[in-house]
Order: sequence, then structure tokens, then C-alpha cells
Amino acid sequence: MLTQWTTGLTGQTQIVMPVAQRVMQFRYPLPYGAILQEDGVQFVVYSHSATAMRVLLYRRSSDREPHRIVEFNPATDRWGDIWSLFIPRLKSGQLYHFQADGPYDLERGHRFNPNARLIDPYTRALSGRFQRSSDGIIRPPKCVVVNEDFDWQGDRLLRRPLSESVIYEMHVRGFTRSSSSESNHPGTYLGVIDKIPYLKSLGVTAVELMPVHEFPILDPFGKKPPRTNYWGYDSLAFFSPHRGYQHGNKAGDQVRQFKEMVRALHAAGIEIILDVVFNHTAEGNHVGPTLSFKGLENRVYYMLNQDGTYKNYSGCGNTVNGNHPICRELIFHCLRHWVYNYHIDGFRFDLASILSRGRHGELIPNPPLVELIAEDPMLADTKIIAEAWDAAGAYQVGSFADRRWAEWNGHYRDDIRRYWRGDMGLSGPMATRLAGSADLYQSSGRKPYHSINFITSHDGYPLNDLVSYEQKHNQANGEDNRDGDNNNYSANYGVEGPTRRRPIFELRRRQAKNMMASLLLSNGTPMLVSGDEVLRTQRGNNNAYCQDNATSWFDWKLVERNAEMLRFCKELITFRKSQPNVRRATFLTGEPTGNGELPDVRWYGVDGQPICWDTTFHSLLCVFGTMGLEDPLKRDIMLFMHAGSASQKFHVPPVVRSRTWRLLVNTAAQAPNDIHPNAEGPLLPPGDLLVLPHHTLVCYVAE
Repeated sequence: MLTQWTTGLTGQTQIVMPVAQRVMQFRYPLPYGAILQEDGVQFVVYSHSATAMRVLLYRRSSDREPHRIVEFNPATDRWGDIWSLFIPRLKSGQLYHFQADGPYDLERGHRFNPNARLIDPYTRALSGRFQRSSDGIIRPPKCVVVNEDFDWQGDRLLRRPLSESVIYEMHVRGFTRSSSSESNHPGTYLGVIDKIPYLKSLGVTAVELMPVHEFPILDPFGKKPPRTNYWGYDSLAFFSPHRGYQHGNKAGDQVRQFKEMVRALHAAGIEIILDVVFNHTAEGNHVGPTLSFKGLENRVYYMLNQDGTYKNYSGCGNTVNGNHPICRELIFHCLRHWVYNYHIDGFRFDLASILSRGRHGELIPNPPLVELIAEDPMLADTKIIAEAWDAAGAYQVGSFADRRWAEWNGHYRDDIRRYWRGDMGLSGPMATRLAGSADLYQSSGRKPYHSINFITSHDGYPLNDLVSYEQKHNQANGEDNRDGDNNNYSANYGVEGPTRRRPIFELRRRQAKNMMASLLLSNGTPMLVSGDEVLRTQRGNNNAYCQDNATSWFDWKLVERNAEMLRFCKELITFRKSQPNVRRATFLTGEPTGNGELPDVRWYGVDGQPICWDTTFHSLLCVFGTMGLEDPLKRDIMLFMHAGSASQKFHVPPVVRSRTWRLLVNTAAQAPNDIHPNAEGPLLPPGDLLVLPHHTLVCYVAE
């Protein structure tokens, strides 16, 4: 009798054999990877075109040669295109590579090399480093057999609604690597645990971790590359947490430490979203190394040109063939693996438009992979977020997928930046973004919270630099300042970079507050990048992908130095979490109520009359009413925004004068009067006139 069960490693069905049959060492040939069993390890790998397959076993991470090589028997260890071999008496911590024979025929897409040592695409961990080789064969880090057992102490996914989320994008290493962090384990998963009290005090509900899948630390020849891979967008092993962020060097211990980090964050009420990179790998283009996929089934895992070179929609040398059934299966199993084994709450898909490309690179309607991710039942409680563009011109913001997918809203970023910079004709776009971007998401049945609103991210200037530099300064990257985006919609207000001129310094800080307040008072889901709350700077570098140094690291001295900005952010987050009127689950209509309640939104010009949208003014007044909200904490909100360079008179609309309004935010005021906790600031002045200084946002909340 056979017993079926669903393995936590991949979600695939496995068969547990009765003892009598297990003595004959027959094992069901799935799931993929190195599956630890009571009496040994089952090694399972896919290859359609391989003519032979081997497992290379090592004792230590530093070993240059395997101590044992075990051949797969094609007659007994191959089931279709699945190579499956059980080796008894192996235990957790065993190190290994695969090795495959097969054709080398570029026109047919084959790149087999019988001497190449290959990373298991499903390996749960890597250990060691690339090793130099006199024979020219690259020795990549070794795969580790992992025991997934862990005491989760009852932990489960937090399942916080996206509409109630405040996302904090951060880099695991950079968050605590600086000596100013005073962490016991700087630059590691355990270091993040040290700073959980800070994250709780800030009020964010989720951390979005920049790539933690395995990526190269050294180059394929064991040398430090000329430009460090700091960001980590260069995957080696999708199922493995990056060993460079573990404390110590015990093989496979990064698995335990990552889980400890997740468990601790969850205990603090903070979700974990992973930035996943399924669009390309570290194997690069046709001159890149053979590390894994190239040596197992190159033409299946990558999109190829007719001459055997690689299509490059990622801008990184190759493109994963995501809508091939084998790649779809790998990505599907990988996501389940992170949800089940690591309790991950969501995923942000880097260059997600590549997931919409067919097997020949064309953008296709209803992409199978995109649909598979949206409909998978194990992912039903997770957040699914697309960076809805790629490096080859696809830009699908607002049209990437259906109502399951949220998106990084690039239009929000650009419109908010341009409005506060003082560009002409931005009142309409500004209003649309504040209201939740119905122009992008309503027609597809999605909601305001499917718009991930952001003004800054890892890719580009941090907030401080956005108001301090008009030109990128990427010389330290070693590419003659050619890298990085040239369209930043930034301003320096008179001086490029740091200045001691008080008027410029104060204007920059006011503009930073204007944008932060806009972000946290907009409908949609806000995301801020780590360090913006304390005005971290990258000194004008808008592409710090290779800066594993103070340019990118969180400077913890800024927590005290810029305590004013930190307090401003904390109070805004607190207000947002308490106020349903800025995190609506449905789009605004502007329809009158007829019962004395304010409509859910009204837009006005400086004269207090309904706005004329073709105005050239840099000013906007809006009232978010409470119509349609059942929450007893609901309160009317009135926003005055002025991006001009001179002061501006606003006439308060007659319809709101009968209410009592108290000040929440005034970005032109000196701290602590720039923000009032619980909107308990001064009353709206009597009369119908309010004068705003240049570049100012003022927010009143009805009692």
C-alpha cells in the first residue's frame, strides 16, 4: 500500500513506501533537489538532453575535488526526463554538485560540458566560494543537503490586508553593516533582529527585502570583481537564502538564521516580502560561465537567438524562459518553498514584464506563469507585487495582470516628483495619484491598494538626494557616469549637493516632508525606502548597485541627527494606520451624499471653487470626505498643496466652513509644529482665507 503526502519543500506529491519496499531502495522520483530521508538522500534533477548524469560528493566546502562520484544509471535512475538517484547513509550537511554529459551544439541550444560542476537548480543552500581552477573549469559554491526542521513556535503568515500595509524596502546587509548600528551581528539576518525595536517604533508593517536568493560574492574565478555585487540581482540558486548574510560560516546555517529572522519579525507584527529575481541568472550571456542551468538544459531555461546567443530583455546578459513549462514549474515550486518553509508573506517580482513574455520573447496576453502565480492556492494569503516593466521597453504599469496582482506604480513616483518640483500642468495627475490611481487600476477590477505608491526605491536617488542633486554623480561606479537613469525629476534648489546655506537647507527639508506627507496621505499602499525617514544620502549616486560601503549603508547616527524628520514620518504613519480615509478599499466617486455628509472627494482651486483642470497654477486643494466608510474612526481630511516658488492665498470652500478643523501637518512650520499627533493642532483660522508659503503642504482633519 502506498501513502501519499504533500511535501513542505515543494508542494509536490511524494510517495512513502512500506518498509519492505524501502529495503529494495525504490524511491518515488520526485520532488526535485536533494531530499533528506531517514536513511539517505534522494537526488533529483531534470534534463531532457543529457546522456549521463553524476553526483559529486564533498566533505568540506574548501575541497577542490569530490571524495566520491556516483553515476546515475539511465536504465534504473531515469524516469522520462527526470534523473532520480537515492544514495544511502548520507546526512544533512552533505555537500554536492551535479555533472552532466550531453551535446555541445550552439545552433540547437546545447552547452553541455562533461567536466562542469553544476549547482542544483533546487538546492536549499550553498556553501563556500568559487574556486580557481588550472584546467579552466569553474568550481562554483557547493550545494548543501538541508534539514528543514525548525521550531516555528506556532508562527504563521500574518495575513495583513494590503490596504493596511506600510512597506519598508531595505537591504539586509546594508541595514546594520555600519559600525554605527552597534549590532551584535552587523550585516546579517541576525542583525535585522537587533533592529526590530526600531522598525516597530517607526510603525511600518512589512519589510521588503532586496534579493536574498543566493548570488555571487566573488567572480567565477574566485576573485573579487572590479564592481561588487551589492544589490544581489544576479541569482545563483532560487531556493537558497544568501550565505553572505549569515553569521559565521557553518554550511547551511543561513537557513536557520533566516528563519529566526522571520520568526522574530512576525512576533513583532512585521511581514516579510521578498524581492525575487526570476528574469535572469548569474550565468550571463554566451561568454558567461556554465554554473547550473546552462549545463543541464540550456535551451529550456533561457530564451535563445538562432545562433545560440541569449535574448537579453533583462539587461543582464540572459533572460529566463519563464513561460516554458519546466521554468514555470521551477518558479511555482520555489514560491511555495519560501511560503511554506520560510513563512514569507509576499513577493515583489523584479522586471516582472519578462514573466509576460512567451518562449520567443514576445509579450503575450494572459501569460501562463502570471496566471499560475495568481491562482496558486498556497500563495492565496501572500502579497503579489509586480515591477511591471523590463529592460527591453515593456512598460505595463496598470495593465500587467488582473485583480490578484499589485504593482509598483511608476506613474505615481514620477507625478509626485514633478508636481513638487514645480512642473507645469501637474495638478490633474497629482490629484489622480492622491486618490489611488483609478486611471490605472479601476477598469481591471483592481482596488486602490493594488497601487504600490512610492517616490523613491533602491533604484535611484534616496529622498534626501532627490532634493539636493539635479545631476547623477555615479563616478564611483567605474562606468564614467554612464550608468543610472538620467530622468530623475529632481532639483537642488540652488546648489548641487551639500550646502550650509540655511534657506536652501530648509527648503530641501520642507520638500522632503512634502513628498513624504503626500506618500503617506495618498490612497494606495505606501512604500518608503530604508533611510528616507532620516534623510540618508548616497551623495548623488542614483545607481548604487556596487557600493557595499557607507554610500549604501544605513547610517544610524542620522536617527539622532535627523530626529525631526524621523518624528515627522512616525506621526504620519501612526495617523495613516488609524485613519481609514487615506487607505480606502474602493475608488472615490465624488458623488454628493444628500445627507449632509461630505462627498468622498472634492477638488478645488485657490479660489475655493471646483478646480479647472487645465489651470497652470501649482496649487491644489482637496477634501476627502467620509462617505462610504463604516469605521467609527473616520474623519474628513482637507489638504492644501502649493508647489510654487511664492506664497499663495487659498479660499476655504464654503461647504467645509461649518466643520471644526484641526491641524495635522504644516511642512512650512518649524518642528515640533510641523506635525501634531492625532491631528490635535491649532484650529483652522477663522474666515475663508489661508495663506501658504512657497513649497508647502498643509493638512487639516475634522473633529
